[in-house]
Amino acid sequence: MFVLVRMRGNVDVRGSIKDTLHMLRLNRVNHCVVINDTPHNRGMIQVVKDYVAYGTIDAATLTEILTNRGKLEGGRKLTDEYLSQNTEYSNISEFAEAVCSGKASLKDVPGLKPVFRLHPPRKGHAGIKKPVELGGVLGNHGDNIKVLLNQMR
Repeated sequence: MFVLVRMRGNVDVRGSIKDTLHMLRLNRVNHCVVINDTPHNRGMIQVVKDYVAYGTIDAATLTEILTNRGKLEGGRKLTDEYLSQNTEYSNISEFAEAVCSGKASLKDVPGLKPVFRLHPPRKGHAGIKKPVELGGVLGNHGDNIKVLLNQMR
């Protein structure tokens, strides 16, 4: 599972990149999506790598995102009660484990919005014009994406 966070805005973005960001549902800065690791998604990530921060997500980080930023239709928060009533999972952490292992999808929860709206990172960005290798935030963070997501919780 990959998690993508949009870091840069729409100014001077080529049309193909803008279309790919739209297909990934990353329409605004600081929006976050969780996608499967497929060849098609890897190709889309390669196209938008200069506008997003991405990495592999673990169950603990996904649990934190779902707990803090998971929204249902109507603006309600995702809760353990809602999950136990509407799915076969009893709490958010059990559901996050199933999603990370590939046994479940975020679509299995009725009414869950697929985009998570995050805060800007605490203590600011390291730089949105440079890749991770040069001290910025763009590109592949690998497993260290949890540090950025924790700052943006």
